[in-house]
Amino acid sequence: MARDKFPRMQAQDEAARIMLPERVRGPVRAILVRILIAAACLFVTATVVYSERAGYRDLDDQLDSWLDALYYATVTLSTTGYGDITPVSESARLTNILLVTPLRFLFLIVLIGTTIEVLTERSRQQFRYALWRRRVKKHTVVIGYGMKGRSAVAALKDQGHDPAKIVVVDTNGTNIKAATSDGCAGILGDARREEVLRRAEVQHAHKVIVATDRDDVSVLVTLTARRLAPDATIAAAAREEQNIPVLRQSGADVVIPTAESAGRLLGLSIQAPGAGELIEDLLEPVAGLQIKEREITPAEVGLSPARLTAQGEIVLTVIRNGMSHRFDSGGVRVFQPGDQIVVITSSETPHTSMNRVRAAPDARHPRVGPDKRRGADSEWVD
Repeated sequence: MARDKFPRMQAQDEAARIMLPERVRGPVRAILVRILIAAACLFVTATVVYSERAGYRDLDDQLDSWLDALYYATVTLSTTGYGDITPVSESARLTNILLVTPLRFLFLIVLIGTTIEVLTERSRQQFRYALWRRRVKKHTVVIGYGMKGRSAVAALKDQGHDPAKIVVVDTNGTNIKAATSDGCAGILGDARREEVLRRAEVQHAHKVIVATDRDDVSVLVTLTARRLAPDATIAAAAREEQNIPVLRQSGADVVIPTAESAGRLLGLSIQAPGAGELIEDLLEPVAGLQIKEREITPAEVGLSPARLTAQGEIVLTVIRNGMSHRFDSGGVRVFQPGDQIVVITSSETPHTSMNRVRAAPDARHPRVGPDKRRGADSEWVD
């Protein structure tokens, strides 16, 4: 039997853990700070007692050494209080009231600080979770934070999506830490379990991305997510093309065949390098071209898709009343209010884009001069 790459939690009844982005504090540094504070309290108290040693009495009717002063500071700050050394003068008693007692409180707080911090941190986390649950609506849930999941989140962030509105679900604690480091909320648990998806508030999600490493896991996750969120848009990745119909039947709106898509892109890049370069630009929106979906603005109502193309955006699809009309269908002549359009636009200025195109041939094919592949140099010089 093949080893399960997406294992269940160790205990089926174990609740999924929610991890929110937060500032990381080093435990060693926190412990050292507490030790230094406690040592400072002891040193200050011993110094004060030794400087006023004439006002203290012990069983031998005198306090005349640093060891006696440190002993008194230790038993006093720890509230042990054996009573063998006592302040007898008014100045020594006043010093105990005004200085030693506050230092005693500080010393005790440092000693029990770990317990207090744990209780405080637990209360703070519960408050953050409750506040997060009230606010998380119409968010995006990403199942699996491997290479596909991280790339999907990166694409969302490139499109301006707020990472605080992204919830990542994974069984790997390292992946969840990576997700929270990227600004997303993380759920440590098996997404095949309904209670784990409920922890991710998938029932209130607007979009769900299924990016697991196995198609059978993706099918189960998609079924569960569709049952909990019937109106959400679900996009799933399929490793094998024959599993695409199964994922669609499970409720996925969009299925991306990862292996086949990569293979076709490789073949296209060899057969038609220019087309491969264009697809590469689309896959790396920060570097060149990017695909966007947006709503028609009031100023664009009544314009034709060709007019918008002349303004620097290539219209691929017009979505009207829930139906898509591709650019080659001829179904849309002018834009109407409420239309959604899918366009290709440049993420660079025209000057930067032109420089990038001119530099691309020599960088990609150092053995072939631009005059042999693109024609005369004058065609590529301003």
